Amino acid sequence: MSNTPENLYYTKEHEWVEDLGEQKIRFGITDYAQGSLGDIVFVALPAVGDSLTTGQSCGEVESTKSVSEIYSPVTGVVIGVNEKVETSPELINQDSYSAGWLIEVQISGDLSQFELLTASEYQALTQ
Repeated sequence: MSNTPENLYYTKEHEWVEDLGEQKIRFGITDYAQGSLGDIVFVALPAVGDSLTTGQSCGEVESTKSVSEIYSPVTGVVIGVNEKVETSPELINQDSYSAGWLIEVQISGDLSQFELLTASEYQALTQ
């Protein structure tokens, strides 16, 4: 059983989203996703200032099993990336929700405009 914190939102593509307030969010891949991928060995992230579009690829995660796209859960502008995971991608396997976060985004509008799942909805999807 994977860890699915109640305070986060989720996507069907296995990203989690944290509302940081002031139209800022942080996201990464879920515990379920990192568990499915296995040992993560490489992460490619967008640059600060890049524009992201909901559902579009914005990076990739490479594991010993495969390469998986990272899909943006929101539309907005990248305001931060976790440089630690670029040099130590195993942080995602160790803690995908805290140390293993990937990207921070400034969105315009409210988070409710995006198709995000609650923790219970995501758990139902992954069972």
